[in-house]
Amino acid sequence: MRLTCSQKNLSQALNIASKAVDTNNTLPVLNNVHLNAEGKKLHFTSTNLEVAITYHIETEIEEGGQVTIPAKLLTSYVNYLKDGDIDIKVDGVDMQLKTNDSITRIKGIAAEEFPPIPNVEREGGFKIQSNELKQAIHQVVFAAALNTTRPILGGVYFVIEEGVLHLVSTDSYRLSEKSLSVSEVEGEIDCVIPAKTILELGAILDTVSPEVVVEVIMSKNQVKFVIGQVEMTSRLIEGKFPNYKQIIPQSSKTQVEFDVAALSLILKRINIFAKENNNKVVLKMADGKVKITTDSTQYGEGEIEVQAIINGDEGEIALNAQFLLEALGHLSSGKVTLEMGEKTAPVMLKPNGKADFVHIIMPLKI
Repeated sequence: MRLTCSQKNLSQALNIASKAVDTNNTLPVLNNVHLNAEGKKLHFTSTNLEVAITYHIETEIEEGGQVTIPAKLLTSYVNYLKDGDIDIKVDGVDMQLKTNDSITRIKGIAAEEFPPIPNVEREGGFKIQSNELKQAIHQVVFAAALNTTRPILGGVYFVIEEGVLHLVSTDSYRLSEKSLSVSEVEGEIDCVIPAKTILELGAILDTVSPEVVVEVIMSKNQVKFVIGQVEMTSRLIEGKFPNYKQIIPQSSKTQVEFDVAALSLILKRINIFAKENNNKVVLKMADGKVKITTDSTQYGEGEIEVQAIINGDEGEIALNAQFLLEALGHLSSGKVTLEMGEKTAPVMLKPNGKADFVHIIMPLKI
């Protein structure tokens, strides 16, 4: 393999492609990024056997070839180089990188030891704007259960109904649903994608233009996201996602409108004490005011009055302050309405003016 490429392009490619590398993997070749120089393109691939990412750049290739090089080491080294051309030569499994002021050699592993990336046979799919998918991921994936004995809750549910894509996640204590428009829908879309995959997808979307269109290709047990020059393949989680719609309340007795920034600051203050009691805070709605209180702990207790607009019945409800804070941190609206029913009924958070997102938190015992 012999080629020349710019430091800027090589650095970008490595930073994107190496996102699927799991440095804790016991199989040495999975710590490497696979490089394949072919035609006028240099292809980069990484995988942890659950997720695979491929990327390519166009460059001057004098001689084609393949090799795998430690991803973390190569990425770190290239990131530290000055902008300019890099001459790359591979002899066997050794890579030489030459710049105008340095020559470096990095030992790799034969490309033949790198596992093949499965081909996703198209059974369905759709297209979506990258900026819309990015926002949806931000508002949904945090509610998934990353450590659970129920694997199905460790993913994000993708389902298309009547031309609308719904992204849903839940850890059984809270739930997020985001609805958004898609185009060119083919086949039935009803699957659960691992939350870790979705987090990596969000990181890739951070690097692309908002105008880029994402193509999603589905098969029976795999999904592929095509984002410009990036292709990301992942397995799907087997099983049936819970019937989440039956959890979402259809009515409420009390609606309270808060300023998101003001409520977040108050919760951060009072949660200093609530942390000692499983983050429990009590919201009391009475006399047109909302008081947020904690139980007494070994460090003390707190009571703060919050400015809010209350409609409906007075009452009180106990919530996990950390869950509430995390939900508020993923809203794009300046105002949010909490809709409450009975003390044991789920509480709904709805950003004002946004009918396409709802977050639910299960209440605690008072």
